[in-house]
Amino acid sequence: MRKLSILLLGVCFATYLSGQIDGDRLTPEKLWEIGRVGLDDVSPDGKLVLYGVTYFALEENKGNRDLYIVPSKGGLVRKVTSFVGSEYNARFRPDGEKIGFISATSGSPQMWEMSIDGLDKKQVTEIEGGISGFSYSPSGDHILFTADVKLDEDIHDMYPDLPHANARIIDDLMYRHWNHWHDYKYGHVFYAPYNNGKVGDAVDIMEGERYDSPMNPFGGISEIAWSPDGETIAYTCKKMTGKDYAVSTNSDIYLYNVKSGRTENLTDGMMGYDRDPAFSPDGKYIAWNSMERDGFESDRNRVFIYNFETKQKTELTEGLDRNVDHPHWSKDSRRIYATSGFEATIQLCSIDVNSKKFAQITEGNHNYYTFKVMEKGLIGLRVSMSMPAELYYVAGNGRSTQITEVNKELLSTLKMGKVEARTIKTVDKKDMLAWVIYPPDFDPAKKYPTLLYCQGGPQSAVSQFFSYRWNFQLMAANGYIVVAPNRRGLPSFGRHWNDEISKNWGGMAMQDYLSAIDEVSKEPYVDKNKMGAVGASFGGYSVYWLAGNHDKRFKAFISHCGLFNLESWYGTTEEMFFANWDIGGSYWDERMPKSYKLDSPHDYVKYWDTPMLVIHGEKDFRVPIGEGMQAFNAAQLKGVESRFLYYPTEGHWVLSPQNGVLWHRVFFDWLDTHLK
Repeated sequence: MRKLSILLLGVCFATYLSGQIDGDRLTPEKLWEIGRVGLDDVSPDGKLVLYGVTYFALEENKGNRDLYIVPSKGGLVRKVTSFVGSEYNARFRPDGEKIGFISATSGSPQMWEMSIDGLDKKQVTEIEGGISGFSYSPSGDHILFTADVKLDEDIHDMYPDLPHANARIIDDLMYRHWNHWHDYKYGHVFYAPYNNGKVGDAVDIMEGERYDSPMNPFGGISEIAWSPDGETIAYTCKKMTGKDYAVSTNSDIYLYNVKSGRTENLTDGMMGYDRDPAFSPDGKYIAWNSMERDGFESDRNRVFIYNFETKQKTELTEGLDRNVDHPHWSKDSRRIYATSGFEATIQLCSIDVNSKKFAQITEGNHNYYTFKVMEKGLIGLRVSMSMPAELYYVAGNGRSTQITEVNKELLSTLKMGKVEARTIKTVDKKDMLAWVIYPPDFDPAKKYPTLLYCQGGPQSAVSQFFSYRWNFQLMAANGYIVVAPNRRGLPSFGRHWNDEISKNWGGMAMQDYLSAIDEVSKEPYVDKNKMGAVGASFGGYSVYWLAGNHDKRFKAFISHCGLFNLESWYGTTEEMFFANWDIGGSYWDERMPKSYKLDSPHDYVKYWDTPMLVIHGEKDFRVPIGEGMQAFNAAQLKGVESRFLYYPTEGHWVLSPQNGVLWHRVFFDWLDTHLK
């Protein structure tokens, strides 16, 4: 065993040296040198943009985020924080004279303030346990913040005479979620008087409620909003617990009246996800995102508005066959800006409130994520497969101007591969978009090993993302052609295409993968004897399924956190609404869903004969560790060459810098061994 470990380390070190010698290629180490840009806020007068950049120190195995300011049309960049630790959730005070932000430099995360030039930094809150988010009221005389409240008893509360006992007593579902165990606490929304850096007594607007706002685990301060008059707080919450929470996506928008202390459910009777409330500046409306079907986490995201005068709810996206996400109001309250998917890209768009006219603002092979609205124009965070996130000013006509160049120097030293959009016919004669990414200095006279990339989700578009794990340019820099199809079940191609994956995981979506790799492999520069398939989550499931159904196409597989046995996965995952919707129900149903017999990869292990790398994290509770262990054990017992990369401290994602570099070294070592 020791000899094998030494051999593996030697191969990894050789791979590392190779990457260092080839100086104009992207490497795992260079990937972690990239500054990760995030948009925080725009000043009240629209002249300044506040943003953060996270840099990682690989040798220290940690990252740090600092805040910067740049003029909204571009210009001199100023760094305004340099604390030990990260600063985030930064906001301009409504009067424009101060910047509030969260920092844990003094211990727990607390709200701080500073002047616009970054001076006079002072801690504002002293909340026990810290806060997770905050915002100013429009008039600036109050703040709201989110913080955890312990409401449940643990075993030491129940049995104080057993201080060294280490156990949990569990009586209901949702005892763990994604990557953490329930901690007996609930995220609540508080508001408090505020006067020039001084905060008064806070009021818990959810006092005693065993629910979370923002929603766990991915919700943020965007799920909470002030009304323009400061008298109402809108917040997102799924007011369910245990089994009820596990089987439903029915979150709602609640309106809390600051004066009366009363709470109203604005979206009562709307059965899917309702989230991201936004009041119009004139106070006449509130907008939010809404999904129609309870239990379907990837339903079409619609935009609704509620008129406070007429008490009417109206869908602004009725008849529109696409998602429209993250509504923001124009300053004159006449239109809503949002993001929307267009054929595997994410663009900025607008909707006229009166006419419901929908208009695409930006276009091109890139994604826009977070954005802010100004009097004239937008500030957006833009990314592509060939460029990490930077900030852009977007004029009303869609013309964009880059205003940050955080990674210009590093990127100028790297050669990126060509990204090509290719239309492929599926077995049922439909058009499917596939991205093909070529190695830098691609020579069509040569033959290249080729990777089929299988996307997760399952409803998550292969858009123009720049991943720090599944980075297509990094794969291309290592000499691989990458084929990344937008197979059945991926959004931005209409509701029907998106819905076709549900209850049919092993059907047309898998045929779409085979259609894509078969079509591209016809090219003379693809080495058909050196093809592999890789993917994570549902993509990892796809790899396991293809391993038993690929008819000798592939010579290597890599599955990260993939679903292997649908019965065991159903019995150990946490968000049961997802399993019920996409698989069709439980395996003990009187009429057992056909997915368990037709779509479960473990039923095809008898056909496995191709080398398999399995990667899994102990803290992955969405696809629990047993799925990876079963797959690796099956391969070993079958005599199939296999390796298991196990992370005891990672979950569904690999977030630690050095674990990330290790991930890539093992990933490419496996591919290079079997495909080169």
